[in-house]
Amino acid sequence: MSVSSGKTVPFLTQEILSHLGLANKTAAWGTLGTLRTFLSFSVDKDVQRLLRAITGQGVDHRAIVDVLTNRSREQRQLISRAFQERTRQASGSAEDVAMEILATRDPSQLQECLTVYKHSESSLAVAWGKDFQVEAEEDIKSETSGILRDLLLALAKGGRESYSGIIDYNLAEQDVQALQQAEGPSTERTWVLIFTQRNPVHLIRVFDQYQQYTGQELEEAVRNRFHGDIQVALLSLASVIRNTPLYLADKLHQALQETKPNYRILMRILISQSETDLLSIRAEFKKKFGKSLYSSLQDAVKGDCRSALLALCRAEDI
Repeated sequence: MSVSSGKTVPFLTQEILSHLGLANKTAAWGTLGTLRTFLSFSVDKDVQRLLRAITGQGVDHRAIVDVLTNRSREQRQLISRAFQERTRQASGSAEDVAMEILATRDPSQLQECLTVYKHSESSLAVAWGKDFQVEAEEDIKSETSGILRDLLLALAKGGRESYSGIIDYNLAEQDVQALQQAEGPSTERTWVLIFTQRNPVHLIRVFDQYQQYTGQELEEAVRNRFHGDIQVALLSLASVIRNTPLYLADKLHQALQETKPNYRILMRILISQSETDLLSIRAEFKKKFGKSLYSSLQDAVKGDCRSALLALCRAEDI
């Protein structure tokens, strides 16, 4: 992936971010401080600007300096966290592909994907470099390890409960308490169990109650308790649970922001969602990024794929 090319530059940028985050709290307006809160602050825009600055033709030092020296300590910490997640995730990695496919398909679609995996070059098989007949679960076991492997295997089994229309308030409270108490390596599987077995409606209630009880968003707890691939996987799964179309809109946006558009991701999402919820994805894309998916594809995509992807997207969102 382009983000990982020239590893020294992302690491240097991250080092600068980490040091800036240690600075004393920015002085308020009207004091003698030289750096103040940036009023038009957007975490996503700043991270995108930093990524473009380090992945283009030569490093754009001016852009990096402009962002990092014109944001308050709190703003820099938000940028640092988002930058770490983006550069660690690698949008085309096998684990990321696995999470996307296993987490966003309904039970019947998932079963079809797993069946096709064994007999053809599915997206996940290609990502892991497999071209022979083998069960997806076997590849997950051989290519991943630890708690991440447990999470992906649980998703692959498709054991998530379906929503019955009845809210189980007692179970929601029990799950919140279980997540609060689940600290340390021996309790990681509690998070996996709840995240992969409960239905999304129930989980959204758990997420909301967790924040009410602790004063902390559940995603923040994930960032504090987990690291590396499992942190990224749990954050991705939380995004899917909260709003699947928005999660996929983010992935499309990331694919379009790379130095060269990631055609594999664009094709996978547009093709797989064109008969289910692409209109919802288009709406979330326009709402978050202020520009339609159709126009974004027109501007970024070139070559033979352009007409096909635009045809799948279908129309402009005004």
